[in-house]
Amino acid sequence: MAETEAALRTLAHNVRTARTRAGLSLDELGRRAKVSKGALVGLEKAQGNPNFATLVRLADTLGVSVSALMEGPAEDRVRVVSADAVVPLWAGERGSEARLMLTTSGPAPVEVWRWRLQPGEEYPSHPHQAGVVETVSVTAGRMVLVVDGAEHPVAAGQTATFDADAPHTYRGAGDEECHLIMTVHLPPGA
Repeated sequence: MAETEAALRTLAHNVRTARTRAGLSLDELGRRAKVSKGALVGLEKAQGNPNFATLVRLADTLGVSVSALMEGPAEDRVRVVSADAVVPLWAGERGSEARLMLTTSGPAPVEVWRWRLQPGEEYPSHPHQAGVVETVSVTAGRMVLVVDGAEHPVAAGQTATFDADAPHTYRGAGDEECHLIMTVHLPPGA
């Protein structure tokens, strides 16, 4: 419970800081990100439980990565993160999940995600800001990557990449659970 409260306080601080740096009022951020002002007020007070889609819309609107909203200050030169130490940011009804493991530093950050997709379960994503590129490497099972309406099967041992400024969906395929590593390459300055 204390970890969840600390994560909410960090998220609240980071959203408020990014919003202030962008010169946006709560009303304007809410309008642009399609999030209610009440939800933003609660979020900046470390209250509530924002879902993954809300975090993505806020990050895109603020021009930062999702992990920039979630992470506290860097402590060491090398970070080692265990998947079981990271709370899933999305959980499907059948047991699928997505965990943001970490984001690299530097002028063009990269988010590293671990996904688990159950057969037939999917996560539809809205288009990201221009310049965002996603790469999906399937380590076990199979999935279907849908980009701008076109389906692309991706099996264990295969990697796919695409410009993420189009609607896209990740769908588990076959009879077994699909495991994948996704990287989100953010444009410089994000």
